[in-house]
Amino acid sequence: MTDLILFAVFPYVAVALAVAVGFYRYVIDRYSWSSQSSQFLESRALFWGSVPWHYAILLILLAHVLAFLFPTAWGALLGNPGRLLFLEATGVALGLVTVVAIAVLIVRRAANPRVNVVTSKVDWVLLVLLLVQVISGVWIALALRWGGLWYVHGMTPWLRSLVVFSPDISYLVAMPFVVKLHAFNAFVLVAVFPFSRLVHVVSIPLAYLARPFQLVINNNERR
Repeated sequence: MTDLILFAVFPYVAVALAVAVGFYRYVIDRYSWSSQSSQFLESRALFWGSVPWHYAILLILLAHVLAFLFPTAWGALLGNPGRLLFLEATGVALGLVTVVAIAVLIVRRAANPRVNVVTSKVDWVLLVLLLVQVISGVWIALALRWGGLWYVHGMTPWLRSLVVFSPDISYLVAMPFVVKLHAFNAFVLVAVFPFSRLVHVVSIPLAYLARPFQLVINNNERR
């Protein structure tokens, strides 16, 4: 029953929250639809945490999405031992980068008084969830080898069953605890997503494409 609630019911609750609350915020409280950057308060640690984090996590997410969308092609790609080993090594390296990067961002918000004062409780919850997600991901990569292959045969069918509204948790219940934690925590992140500053990732500034050039005049120029 617990597995059924966590992996067959909760994913839909999380997605419904993300859509409904995200839409509400965009319509009613659009000013909050922002990353609320704290760069002007402190930029050095932010750079060394944020930049590596974004590059590494995007590549990791890309690999997950490709394996989900094209499981047959992905399996064929990793059928070669050399390519599989390369993916494993790259995944571990990128995972370690995300762990270090998110740790830097957490320390930055905890140690810098100016940044700490503008950090909300939701920000801390989000940071902890992200830390759990990347640590569990690295744990899986190190302890359960060749994840690029068994992900296609174990996790992808479960995710696809959710998409077609016919959840089949049999693919997941046999997995080790850390895999279940990683999967459940991912949907917890989806549920927290609309309440946090993370909503800005779904914003596409199309208006900027048609916006006229900005004219900047230096009033301090000597005459």
